[in-house]
Amino acid sequence: MAIFHDMVERIIKEFMDNFLVFGPSFDACLHNLNLVLQRCEDTNLVLNWENVISWKEGILLGRRISKKGIEMDRVKIEIIEKLPPSTNVRG
Repeated sequence: MAIFHDMVERIIKEFMDNFLVFGPSFDACLHNLNLVLQRCEDTNLVLNWENVISWKEGILLGRRISKKGIEMDRVKIEIIEKLPPSTNVRG
């Protein structure tokens, strides 16, 4: 978080030790990715390239990534909506 503090929510989404670079267009994504990779280089942050995923559309960390932007995965919401209500504190 300290390394990317000024980029979080503006050009990256983070979750624990993973992050997602995004932008309103493919060119903007490439530009933002360049900024993030430069920051990694400047701070000597080493990435595990086996974990690098690149695609134009998909689901990551419960969010759907597409040309429309980042939104919650509707399937997960529908599953939660169908759960029965809790009957106790633990539930």
